This record gives sequence, structure tokens and C-alpha cells, in this order.
Amino acid sequence: MSDAVANRRYGVLPLAEISAEDGMTYLTGIIEGRHPAPPIARTLGFGLGEIGPGHAVFEGTPSEDHYNPIGTVHAGFAATLLDSCMACSVHTTLKAGEAYTTLEFKISLIRAVTVKTGPVRAIGTLLHRGSRIATAEGKLVDAAGKVYATATTTCLIMAPGERRAGEGQAGERQVGGAKP
Repeated sequence: MSDAVANRRYGVLPLAEISAEDGMTYLTGIIEGRHPAPPIARTLGFGLGEIGPGHAVFEGTPSEDHYNPIGTVHAGFAATLLDSCMACSVHTTLKAGEAYTTLEFKISLIRAVTVKTGPVRAIGTLLHRGSRIATAEGKLVDAAGKVYATATTTCLIMAPGERRAGEGQAGERQVGGAKP
């Protein structure tokens, strides 16, 4: 695990605090350390590296901790990075108060990822943003730009106040020994 991943603050903010900012501001807060990174990023050793309107990149380095029984990185590693980059490319378009959720995603695994692959980047690009539905695509590449997996997603956009009571978090939680 890199020092940046080990020293980052992890947790979940209250839903009201997340939705008080537009998507670009909130995600910039994660990159700059004003907001905690999601706990899954610590678990798998990856992080949000860059964002722009309709664009998000996650970076991670596969390790033997990610291996499946046949000696390659489990497909869940690629799927999680791709789900994250595609969803966050949609998140960059949210206005304050809006929310979203993934309705479905499809992944195509092109070649095996191993420790020898080295650092990878999951690059998410928004394809369409409507008032209710957004679509995005992603690709997982190594440092040389070789593609290891591709994916597409469909997300549901929810207007302010559309979430039912009880959804989301009641308050910030730091998870599993997260740094204060």
C-alpha cells in the first residue's frame, strides 16, 4: 500500500453534507483531503487521482493481496476501479442536492492483471447526462496505455429530496481505524 493511501483519511460523510456541494466540489474535496476517501479505496489500495467535468480517474497498484486462486488479480479489483471511475464521471455533473445510484454496469475483461502489470488507471468518461439517466464508459489501462478491461454503466439521477427517509448516513463515520 502506498504512503498516500496509508495516510489518507477514510470514512463516510453525512448525506446532507455530501449533497450540500455540487459533484465537482465534493470530489475535489476528496482529492485535496478536505473530505474522507471511501473505505473501499483503503481496502483495495486505490484512490481518486483526477477529475474534470464528465471525467474521473482512479489509480491503483495490484498486489498479491488481490490474487484469486489461479494466480491473477481477481476481476473484482478491475470491476471496482471501473465502477468507481464511471460513477464518479457521472458524479462530476451533479448539482448540489442531486444524488445518483448505479442501475447496472457491464465489464469486459480483455487480459489478465498481475503484480507484473504494475500501476493501473481506471479512466471514466461520461457518455450521456439526462435529467434522470446518465451513461458512462471506462477503461482500465497500465502505464503504457495497454487496455486490460473496458466497461459501461447506467446511473439513475435523483432530484433533491427524492431519496426516502433513512437512506444514506446519519453522521460522519470513520471506518476501521481510519485516520482522524
